[in-house]
Amino acid sequence: MYDKQVRRRRAVLALLVAVSLILLTAYFGESPGSPLHSVQRGIVEVLSPIQEGASKALKPFRDIAGWFSDTLHAKSERDQLRKEVQTYRAELAQAQSAETQNVQLTKEIGLDQSNSIQAYSPVGAHVISRDPTLWYATIEVDKGSDDGVHVDDPVMGDGGLVGKISTAGATYSIVTLITDHTFAVTAQVQDQYGDTGVLVAAVGNPNQLLLQYLPRRAPIQVGQQVVTAGFTSGPLESLYPPGIPIGQVSNASQANLQNNAEVQVNPVADLRHLDSVQILTHTHAGTQRAQLP
Repeated sequence: MYDKQVRRRRAVLALLVAVSLILLTAYFGESPGSPLHSVQRGIVEVLSPIQEGASKALKPFRDIAGWFSDTLHAKSERDQLRKEVQTYRAELAQAQSAETQNVQLTKEIGLDQSNSIQAYSPVGAHVISRDPTLWYATIEVDKGSDDGVHVDDPVMGDGGLVGKISTAGATYSIVTLITDHTFAVTAQVQDQYGDTGVLVAAVGNPNQLLLQYLPRRAPIQVGQQVVTAGFTSGPLESLYPPGIPIGQVSNASQANLQNNAEVQVNPVADLRHLDSVQILTHTHAGTQRAQLP
């Protein structure tokens, strides 16, 4: 029974193949106006509207499929671009940090050539902690007494005086900045008279310093440099060597000079963004240092 069905199917298949070959031969051998060509045109005319309708009906689905494909491709590109942006940002941050440190260290190297600083042995240190308050009155650095650092050693950074050592641990130190209300240093305006006063922090303004106790008729002008005055009297020597930049005069109102004997000074160092400093240690033997005022 099974063999008969197989033979029957094979015979039908052979018949269909033979009929197809005959029709193809006849179709290509006839003229365009033959019956077979007419039948083909009729079938096309019948099926064409159906094909067109099916194409229109399926178009939204094709559009949706294309939208999903484009969206997934766009998301993949977006994620790749985000990774590249993060990489470039990290590289840029490292480059900017290196540039900032280079600028600060270059300024400090320049300061090391000053005759007034040659009496000291500078110890380079990195800032590892900052005062979290708005006033940023102190910073912590990674060098301490094991490196020869002592309390009251002057601290330089970003091309100028930034403060002094107030605490010296074995491997760390606390630096009290010039913007702290307890800080004071004798300072001199680099004008033709070398007018001298005491530089202190301005109350209520962490970005401002005041140079006080000046001559009331001092011809001080905006933009003039303010440096450490330093002094030597017998065996006594100032905590701070002379000639170290501190800031620039930012307001030299004659009325304020007459009434209060003071001018406003902007620090030369960017105290809020210090990354590295130099601690001036080990003065020459035979000298003692005295705190001003």
